[in-house]
Amino acid sequence: MTAKWGIANIYASYNNIMITLTDITGAETITKATGGMVVKQAKDQSSPYAAQKAAEKIAEVAKEREFTGIHVKVRAPGGNKSVSPGPGAQAAIRALTRAGLKIGRIEDVTPIPHDGTKKKGGRRGRRV
Repeated sequence: MTAKWGIANIYASYNNIMITLTDITGAETITKATGGMVVKQAKDQSSPYAAQKAAEKIAEVAKEREFTGIHVKVRAPGGNKSVSPGPGAQAAIRALTRAGLKIGRIEDVTPIPHDGTKKKGGRRGRRV
């Protein structure tokens, strides 16, 4: 039997985490899970725990649909916002591996601006 591959798109900001499982072309969404779907408190949405639980949900459906391996695409907010992924990204990848899925390649797909729009906060930045 040949391996059936899918793509796990992980969007990890500092406010939430979204994991979407698609087929290998990326055109058809199989399932999705977010941090808000698995935890009660809003402050915990972006936590590694929420990411782990969301990844477990994704892995469960992936096994059901007979996916054996997945490629991972990690994305941070990007653009004129943060270019580093939130705390849940690593935990989500670890949970997918622990669930028994084979990880193909891990790719960073954060959009990097080539001098786009101005960052919010004004000329003198955010004053705390």
